[in-house]
Amino acid sequence: MDATQRPAVVIDCGTGYTKMGFAGNVEPSHIIPTAIGVKDGVHAGPVARKASPLDDLDFLTGADVFGNPAYNVKYPIQHGQVENWDHMERFYQHCIFDHMRCDPEDHYFLLTEPPLNAPENREYTAEIMFETFNCAGLYIAVQAVLALAASLTSKKRAADSTLTGTVIDSGDGVTHVIPVAEGFVIGSSIKSIPIAGKDLTLFIQQLMRERGEQLPPEESLDIARRVKEQYSYTASDIVREFSKYDNEPGKYVKEVSGVAARTSQPWRADVAYE
Repeated sequence: MDATQRPAVVIDCGTGYTKMGFAGNVEPSHIIPTAIGVKDGVHAGPVARKASPLDDLDFLTGADVFGNPAYNVKYPIQHGQVENWDHMERFYQHCIFDHMRCDPEDHYFLLTEPPLNAPENREYTAEIMFETFNCAGLYIAVQAVLALAASLTSKKRAADSTLTGTVIDSGDGVTHVIPVAEGFVIGSSIKSIPIAGKDLTLFIQQLMRERGEQLPPEESLDIARRVKEQYSYTASDIVREFSKYDNEPGKYVKEVSGVAARTSQPWRADVAYE
């Protein structure tokens, strides 16, 4: 059975999370943080397959990197752009072999890229996929075009509908407004805003620090992310929301707690205006 008879592998690497699965499925098979855990003094290098079990112990990916004091958390993608290609190559390896559990030589691959991506980054991605993993075929698509394509199948659209529209893509690292005409991105009209989900996480982390919450320093960013994802909402009247918390703190103020991975000491923090 050749690659044309097998479903293509779809991998969407974002700044915060990576979604992956097989073409034709309704939803991704795996959603993991775009993070890699590296020990001090260990540098990722080119790998085609797992050399040995011991070699694989030097790196962790996804949710396994958090809460492990032996590893330093690194984010290979910042603001939508790959910052460390060695770490990105190792991350691709774990996605393909550990999560998707497929042989890249037997599948086509669909990868995503942000708008205004440099041609050099596209070349690096293709070099990794063909030279390191020897994949059967590769297509790199802009995320906005794929979002419009997904909307064609999720709604009852007219038979003559085309890939034309405006996509507002606010991820973890950057926010883009992308106009698309007939499946082609109008690059000259793209607007980019360097504010996204991670900036909100950093803002919550700063608020909790200024309030004097005793949080484990190595876990403060992850705690702020948890607070953002579990308790954040949009308020139509910010003054009224502040008054609610000031007048009835026992009703509205929440609590987040846990145990520090490095020291095994319990910690707790109040969640109020954040």
